[in-house]
Amino acid sequence: MSQPVDLYNHVYADFTSDAEAAVRRDAFGDDIGQSSWMTAGDWLRFADAARVGPSSHLLEVGSGSGGPSIYLALARGCRITGIDLNPHGVGNGEQLAIARGVADKVSFRVADASRPLPFDAGTFDAILSNDAMCHVANRLDVLREWRRVLRPGGRLLFTDAMIVTGLVSHEELAARSSIGNYLFLPPGENERLIAAAGLRLLASEDVTASAETIASRWHAARERHCGELVRREGQANFDGLQRFLACVHRLSADRRLSRFSYLAEKP
Repeated sequence: MSQPVDLYNHVYADFTSDAEAAVRRDAFGDDIGQSSWMTAGDWLRFADAARVGPSSHLLEVGSGSGGPSIYLALARGCRITGIDLNPHGVGNGEQLAIARGVADKVSFRVADASRPLPFDAGTFDAILSNDAMCHVANRLDVLREWRRVLRPGGRLLFTDAMIVTGLVSHEELAARSSIGNYLFLPPGENERLIAAAGLRLLASEDVTASAETIASRWHAARERHCGELVRREGQANFDGLQRFLACVHRLSADRRLSRFSYLAEKP
């Protein structure tokens, strides 16, 4: 059985280290501070699907290191509020926003996305959430809360990499869950919950190929920089994250565990 391993605290707390920066470049191509299955091009495409523009106020749920929010603010000129449960990520985002001159456009706060959001109704034009919904058990409540804070006609887009589309063993589920708490679900369940929340589904798209490619590249990049990574995170944690990334690649390549994006609109 796989033991719990730490990805996010190391990635966020050591964000500026040479090894982490090199791993991001090797794994993702354009380094925008991401730590999931998303390229910079994917992020811009998601934002465009949600109609994010210069006049938009966007909520990013699960803002991680803060890098993707800052990248999007610079690329699209929008205002962004990012929330994340990890204080290392929020602190890093605040420092990055100052360093890159967008502190007037981008702000971050520690918040639990599974609880009622600390925002008034109709605050946001759009919501983006990349690979964070898979941690949320009370998903219907969360989607209803997203609907509340969206303005009429506002759009949301989230990705979910835990759609079970084939046979998965309990050992594989354990390895895939070793970096945190995850919810696995059948095809069609997110679509059902979106409708139950009073939102109109506009599109769902299979984006498993990104997870397949990035997991493989991320694994290889960490191997190339294993010396520094092991010194900082320890051999056991390094090995555990390598098992995790190998598992993600295998399940994605076989399409036994799939990743989808969901675009919806508030009527």
